[in-house]
Amino acid sequence: MRTFPTLPRPSAGKELLPQTRPRRWWRDRLRPACRGIKLGVRGHSRFFIHFFCTALVLAAAIVLRCDLVQWCLLLGCIGLVHITELLNNAIEALFRGLDEESMSRAAPCLEIAAGAVLLASITASLIGGLIFLSRLMEMCDPAAFK
Repeated sequence: MRTFPTLPRPSAGKELLPQTRPRRWWRDRLRPACRGIKLGVRGHSRFFIHFFCTALVLAAAIVLRCDLVQWCLLLGCIGLVHITELLNNAIEALFRGLDEESMSRAAPCLEIAAGAVLLASITASLIGGLIFLSRLMEMCDPAAFK
């Protein structure tokens, strides 16, 4: 029969105090996340394209006077594209640290991540196109001029 070592039990007079970790402030928790966004955005020309398209979408939404739900959909699509691009950049950064043999096995992972960005971009474009087309149709409705 196997016996397991037992931990010493505290005596009746001594109670175990819970170990406390030093309190981390919220800004200390956010610092690595902000640094990650900066690293993901910096030096990637694809982000310039995404930010340019973001500016165009925001300008069009202001000009076409989109309502709250349409703004939420547009901002959700913008966020989706930027998040998938950041994840793609993270996978690329991991990929660059691999040796040649591992790179050949991990290449499909990189292609899948790029496909996710493409799919997110196409989905966002379709949703944005439908929203802007519906706003233009509402603005050009002949019944609205009467």
